[in-house]
Amino acid sequence: MSTNKPLQDTITSLPANKEHHDQICYLTGEEAPVNPMDMALQNHIAKLTGGISPASVNLAWADWAMHLATTPGKQMELVGLLQKQAAEWPAFMRAATLSPNAATPATSTAEAIKYSVPASTSDTRFSHTGWTQWPFNAMSKAFLQTQDFWNTATTGIRGVTAHHEDVVNFMARQLLDMSSPSNIPWVNPEVLEATQQSGGKNILSGFTHWLEDVGVRLPTNEDKENDEEQAPFKPGRDVAVTPGKVVFRNHLIELIQYSPQTPKVYAEPIFIVPSWIMKYYILDLSPHNSMVRFLVEQGHTVFMISWRNPGREDRDLGMDDYLDSGLFAALKEVHSICKKPLHAVGYCLGGTLLAIGAAAMAGQKIHGEKPFANLVSSITLLAAQTDFSEPGELGLFIDESQLAMLDALMWKQGYLDGKQMAGSFQLLNSRDLIWSKIMRDYQLGLRNKPNDLMSWNADTTRMPYRMHSEYLKHLFLHNDLAKGHYEVHQHAVALKDIQIPMFVVGTVKDHVSPWRSVYKIHVLTDTSIDFVLASGGHNAGIVSEPGHAHRSYQFMPSKGHGASYEDPDVWLKEAKTEQGSWWTYWQQWLARHSSATQIKALQPRNNADLGAAPGQYIFET
Repeated sequence: MSTNKPLQDTITSLPANKEHHDQICYLTGEEAPVNPMDMALQNHIAKLTGGISPASVNLAWADWAMHLATTPGKQMELVGLLQKQAAEWPAFMRAATLSPNAATPATSTAEAIKYSVPASTSDTRFSHTGWTQWPFNAMSKAFLQTQDFWNTATTGIRGVTAHHEDVVNFMARQLLDMSSPSNIPWVNPEVLEATQQSGGKNILSGFTHWLEDVGVRLPTNEDKENDEEQAPFKPGRDVAVTPGKVVFRNHLIELIQYSPQTPKVYAEPIFIVPSWIMKYYILDLSPHNSMVRFLVEQGHTVFMISWRNPGREDRDLGMDDYLDSGLFAALKEVHSICKKPLHAVGYCLGGTLLAIGAAAMAGQKIHGEKPFANLVSSITLLAAQTDFSEPGELGLFIDESQLAMLDALMWKQGYLDGKQMAGSFQLLNSRDLIWSKIMRDYQLGLRNKPNDLMSWNADTTRMPYRMHSEYLKHLFLHNDLAKGHYEVHQHAVALKDIQIPMFVVGTVKDHVSPWRSVYKIHVLTDTSIDFVLASGGHNAGIVSEPGHAHRSYQFMPSKGHGASYEDPDVWLKEAKTEQGSWWTYWQQWLARHSSATQIKALQPRNNADLGAAPGQYIFET
């Protein structure tokens, strides 16, 4: 598209298919040819390393080692730490090897035996009482001391870049977690106790679980058809069951309009843009925790995008395509149906895409001569970043070398497979998602009862080669959106052009979109923002329905347009805490920003060719 072509065309027409360029490296941002031999070799390296760049890792360790070698003060600090740790052992050994009947004060024994994990962590590997008994207490103490030493050794070294420090610290932590005594069944008292009590059945059950996980189907008394009927949380049957119809479909999206549950509804519809990384139905899980069902029961007309699962033939789809054929195409359709401005909602990267599209529309008056405020009456961002300068541990995998390796990994197949991406997320939280699972499932022979969120999390999707490279480069690596350099069809966009009210949600334990990073929307815009901090993580904190136990949120009503900026830690101290679901607070906010007079509920139009919700794209694997 030429630089002078108006953005109005992007919402009134769909883009033509691009010619496939097999030897284009989109990571560079330009259509520059690359050497196929180079890409082929790097592709093989990426497969061997799981997409991790050896060059990036080696540079990080070299940076750390060379600066540590020139910081004698840090070296003395580490020597002092080793001496302090060694000095703890004589008293520890005396107390740890005492018999239960020894006349030793309980407090001194407890103090000698325990080498506590910092209270801020959720490390439960040594919480079993068996770890307080000899010789297991010595093993856990030695491990925790080693962990403490390497955490100190890999942080706070003058001259090491922040990114390299994070990489080295992360890798040291991963290597230590692999060698934890809790992972070794014959020195784990919890596993030994379970083996003794069950007569070894836990080992047999664990082996069965391992076979199932690697794809070996064991014979059962039930036939295959019955197994299929009993499969938990199937879309359209157990999850994604809110009634509705597909009202629009193109090569990238289906647009679902949900059936109203009340005679009258708010005039302004709600239009939801989920992340394309996973299937859309995280916001329409089981009936009891479906955000969509909650909204329609409160009298809202709800539309939702269902992204198509791209394949090899879609490798050339880029971020502009996801705007044109995704956000803008769906927005045009919602307006043609409802004829009213809408409440736009974006979750995760869907929220980032919504913010980009909204900035483009607000700054360049897409959709004819209508002002942006006549198209969208409010924006809600759910765990969505617009400033990627502090992306959390995801930033460990983001530098030029790492992105070049990911580019090579996707080069041949034309997309990033969902399982490859899921592996990266598991690595970020390996203590809980890998090692704890190994101990529970394979050593203790237990299985967590499946739930709808776990089922959704396993329903992975792919990402086109070009789009994935573009958003990693322009958002995560260069942070172009926050810097005002991000371009939509070669036109720079600025978030400050968005002048409509915003409702922004962060979650306390979010490792994907850290809440302080989400909070930075306050710096990038000049509009009224209501910010809410919900308990839970990136997924569970958003799926936080009324009645969910142990849920709470913090909030502070917006001080209005032009209010002075508050530091996130200051906001945290001043915000009010409320028990329960933030959904109700948000729904009240939506009602306040809607017309006072409700209208007759609008039924989804019938189109036999498109079918009913949840549509077709949700079932593509």
